[in-house]
Amino acid sequence: MTQLAWLIPVFPLVGFLVISLGNKILPKQFSGVFASLTVLASFILSLAIFLQSPETGETVFVFDWIKSGGLSIPVSFLIDHISLTMLLIVTGVGFLIHVYSIGYMKEDEGYSRFFSYLNLFVFFMLLLVMGSNYIVMFAGWEGVGLCSYLLIGFWFKNTEYNNAANKAFIMNRIGDLGFLLGIILIYVTFGSVSFDDVFSAAKTLPDNQPVITAITLLLFVGAMGKSAQIPLYTWLPDAMAGPTPVSALIHAATMVTAGIYMVVRSNILYSISPFTLEVVSIIGMATALFAATIAMVQTDIKKVLAYSTVSQLGYMFVALGVGAYSTALFHVTTHAFFKALLFLAAGSVIHAMSGEQDVRKMGGLRKKLPITFAVFAIGTMAISGVPPFAGFFSKDEILARAWTQSPVLFFFLAVTSVLTAIYMFRVFFLTFYGTFRGTHDQEHHLHESPPSMTIPLVVLAILSTVGGFLGLPTVFSEHHFFGDFLKSSLSTPGTMLQSEASHTFEWTLIGVSIITLAGIIFWAFNHFVKKHRIPAIQETEFKPVAKLLYNKYYIDEIYQSTFVKPLYSISNFFWKIVDNSIVDGLVNGVSKSVVWAGQTIRLVQTGNVGFYIFAMVFGIIAMLLYNLVF
Repeated sequence: MTQLAWLIPVFPLVGFLVISLGNKILPKQFSGVFASLTVLASFILSLAIFLQSPETGETVFVFDWIKSGGLSIPVSFLIDHISLTMLLIVTGVGFLIHVYSIGYMKEDEGYSRFFSYLNLFVFFMLLLVMGSNYIVMFAGWEGVGLCSYLLIGFWFKNTEYNNAANKAFIMNRIGDLGFLLGIILIYVTFGSVSFDDVFSAAKTLPDNQPVITAITLLLFVGAMGKSAQIPLYTWLPDAMAGPTPVSALIHAATMVTAGIYMVVRSNILYSISPFTLEVVSIIGMATALFAATIAMVQTDIKKVLAYSTVSQLGYMFVALGVGAYSTALFHVTTHAFFKALLFLAAGSVIHAMSGEQDVRKMGGLRKKLPITFAVFAIGTMAISGVPPFAGFFSKDEILARAWTQSPVLFFFLAVTSVLTAIYMFRVFFLTFYGTFRGTHDQEHHLHESPPSMTIPLVVLAILSTVGGFLGLPTVFSEHHFFGDFLKSSLSTPGTMLQSEASHTFEWTLIGVSIITLAGIIFWAFNHFVKKHRIPAIQETEFKPVAKLLYNKYYIDEIYQSTFVKPLYSISNFFWKIVDNSIVDGLVNGVSKSVVWAGQTIRLVQTGNVGFYIFAMVFGIIAMLLYNLVF
């Protein structure tokens, strides 16, 4: 069955080609159904291979791609427990989002184009997680960046959306340059880009080799761009310009976790570079806390979820930084469930509100949208870490790992966890409780979403409820199914077992978490429902700290002043002075001199034969004199 793994990315690629080429002749509804079926086929095949669960990784050769001298790069796929985990997430959650999109995008004029882009994205994402070498991974890496650009700017008639797409594309190129340089350095160092060759050679190296530190830092720059870490994070909140299913698929469940996957896949390199792991931990911690504070005061429901995604990605990088690779991938899995659920539920709210995204103009929707209300509640509890929902187990595990490595990391992650619960219950109560604050026309058209949208929501809600039981803490079970499953595929499985938090600490953490969450829920309900506290409408009404957070610490403005405007000034200088005046001046000067010379010399052509004879004689005499003198 493993030898058929090459079909997994082929199915969505076929979907993309059929929908793109047959767009003019195929029925509109065919696109959504066919695109969904191709991803379902990939999921079924992935599940079939997963059920076989090969103990060791198997490489599936497809064809030779690049051969030059000693360099040989085939298109081949590595099927092991790490890639299988990602395959099930990408195809499983991807299928649910495709089905949801059938209802959400039903009235859009670009319906078929949208599904062709989704299929192309799934193809490249599968290429990224299945590749057996860094070049195939990089091809998928660049491909998802392209699809992200196309999907963020899907409604391209809106200039702001185009700007958001450009921003995402350009910021990711910065990270991708670091990733590409890292791959080049890997080839220079190891003479290969194949995972098997590189990791086998790396196992023999001592810790803290400068070249390995350089490689891992460069690869991490790529991860910072793709997974939206400081300072390359500002593209992701703006990427909410795309349709909501895009936010769920690309910017919550799959693409932004590519950086996490890449570090997990390269875990042997990172494990022998403790310095890089410290950098990863610090960047992850800073990003988690930084984004959580911004989310506290945002009023756009999708922007809150966007900054929440940035924050949760920071959590995952902290797990990577402390060497808990399986824990990071565990949180990737649970996060895919509850964050996709939250985005799609937000899309259901926006669908019912005729496109409105401001939570200050919602309220009281639980009666009109009972299914959306229930699943959003589950998603909120899951991301906040309320037991027994999925987020509780994975976040608890990250906190426990952080405690064993650094109480400072633990403290800041704990603060971030509290902030997460506050801003999520803030959004939940503002959206679904109280009185409706929108227009009369919006209230008149409030309705629950169609089954094509609600069924995926229910499935994701179930996964968000039970998904955490894949990794029970040691106080509940000695067997960690998720960690045990990944152990054979991790080159350094011992890193996640180097130090375990005591049972006393685990019980204390669980107890304090439950009490804290209960207090936050009570406060949020009392503040936003009982006292009807609605966030300020005008920015001038904000207090200084709230205004700072609402404007995202003015980071975009700082980038604009520090990087964008100087680059524009330099570009204008080279355009107007160097290009127009000097380069074009020289080229145009040559052409003008030729024209002038032609216009001047033609005056000699008078047609007078006597003058021509005189000129010939004069020329002969001049040449004779020249020869006599010189």
